[in-house]
Parts: sequence; structure tokens; C-alpha cells
Amino acid sequence: MKIIQPRHALPRKLQALEPATRAIHYSPFTIHHSYRIGIGNDIHRLASGRKLILGGVRIAFEKGPVGHSDGDALAHAVCDALLGAAALGDMGRHFPDSSPKWRGASSLLFLRHTRKLLKEAGYEIVNVDATIGLERPKLAPHIPLMRAKVARALGLKPEQVSVKAKTGEGVDAVGRGEAIRADAVGLIQIRQHP
Repeated sequence: MKIIQPRHALPRKLQALEPATRAIHYSPFTIHHSYRIGIGNDIHRLASGRKLILGGVRIAFEKGPVGHSDGDALAHAVCDALLGAAALGDMGRHFPDSSPKWRGASSLLFLRHTRKLLKEAGYEIVNVDATIGLERPKLAPHIPLMRAKVARALGLKPEQVSVKAKTGEGVDAVGRGEAIRADAVGLIQIRQHP
């Protein structure tokens, strides 16, 4: 067995070990568990007469998501991604649709509360990346404001929040204009400053 010696000093507790044992217990590629990643998604049926709100931005359209709160699929997916990264459960656990407290609530409140939960658990948000699936209307003109509002609710800079939009290309419920979907990834880390 060939022993590869690292180019930098070994931790003191490993210096006393035999070379073969050291190779088993030490790797210069040690992964530090200060970062965690989570994935979230949300889907809502669209219905006439409902408001279309995404990332806290109201968008003029004849349909909107059916939901207990404001149905903001983007905010819901981001919440689930961040809660999942910290192993804190999901939206249903923290914002149950059986609770009158959340009926018609702005999903920006969910984002703020999720940020608070992460802070209490010892984490801070590094960045968020999300994709919205909606056949129409076109969302590109609204994305800068969505990014700003989501960032503000999470205590981030807009450049830490990415929002993209895709159509369903006429496929499935999203493509037929029957539903809206959002997917998100959130990266968190152990808080550097108390």
C-alpha cells in the first residue's frame, strides 16, 4: 500500500499514528459539514378570479393559484428548500393549511419566519436558486422585483437570490395552463457570527 503524505501539517492527534493508520484516518479532502443544501417544490392549480402572486409580486392575470394562503408557489418552494436544508421539516409543519392564522396570508411572512427558524437553529442563508413553471403570462418583466422582495424577506442581497421562469411547452398541467409550479434550491451554512 502506497502512503501519500499531505503537503501540509497533520493535526497533532494524527501525528503519533503509524503511516498506514494515518492514511485511513486523514484525508486532505476532508468535507466540513458547515454547508447544507435543500430542495423545495410547490404546485398549485390555477383558477379564475384568484390573484397571481409570485415572490410577493402581484401580476395582472385572469387566473391565480388556489391555496390556503396567497398561493405564492415561489415563496413556498423557497421555504421548503431552506427548511429542508436545516432538517426543520416542511411548510405543512410550520404553516398548516388547517390553521386560520395562515388563511390568505402573504407568503413573504412565511419567508421571514423561515429565516427566523434558521437563525434559531444556528444557520444563515448563503443563496437561493428557483425556477417557476408557468405557461402564461410571461414573467421576465417581474423577476427583478421578485428577487428583491424574496431577498428582503430573507435578509439577503438580491444577488443571492436567483429566479428563472420556464413555460411548460404545452405539456402536463403547467403546459396546459392549469397549474403553476416552482422548484428551489437553498444553500445554508453554520452562522459565522452569533
